[in-house]
Amino acid sequence: MATSSNYWEDLRKEARQLENELDLKLVSFSKLCTSYSSSNSREQRTRNSSSSQDNMLVAMTTELQQLLANLSAVNDKMAEYTSTPGVSSHNAALMHTLQRHRDILQDYTHEFHKTQSNFFSLREREDLLGSVHRDIESYKSSSGVNNRKTELFLKEHEHLRNSDSLIDNAISIAMATKENITFQRGMLKSIQTRVTTLANRFPTINSLIQKINLRKRRDSLILGGVIGVCTILLLLYTFH
Repeated sequence: MATSSNYWEDLRKEARQLENELDLKLVSFSKLCTSYSSSNSREQRTRNSSSSQDNMLVAMTTELQQLLANLSAVNDKMAEYTSTPGVSSHNAALMHTLQRHRDILQDYTHEFHKTQSNFFSLREREDLLGSVHRDIESYKSSSGVNNRKTELFLKEHEHLRNSDSLIDNAISIAMATKENITFQRGMLKSIQTRVTTLANRFPTINSLIQKINLRKRRDSLILGGVIGVCTILLLLYTFH
């Protein structure tokens, strides 16, 4: 009987030790979950810090599950002991003690699952908020790129429109120059006809007229060259 009594006391001692460990571990687990979820968002934490907290949570979760399993096994052994023949005289007191340990195990199990569930809910909400934040930042970044592209297109369109305007102006100047030259050519032909008529009448004047014609051709070539160079320079400036 003494041996059985010692066995019971050993089981109670082991149960109380596991319960004390569970009590301390659950407090630490609750604090860790709270600090993890109430800190900055997962996007703002450093990668090393987040990884370290994740590892601590996994390790503590595994340890608590193991402690709960061990306490449950001790309770099962205590239940078996109460059914052992020869301890019926103490059965009521033993059952009361066993029920108290079972209630403690149930409370610790409930607290563990409640803390774990709250943590998963908070982390899921945090991840959702982080995803929304990333989507917003991505949209802002995409909008900024699109706005930049639109601005570049508008600038290019404005540049092309200015180039078209310069080309139109250059063409207008060239057309006016052509009309002016055509008018001057007509005037010169009329003058040349009159001078030729006079030259035929006066041979001395004919020699002077030929010299004038040569100088006029030279001046025409020079004028044409100057106009051509100016036109080319204007077109180069327009398309630069």
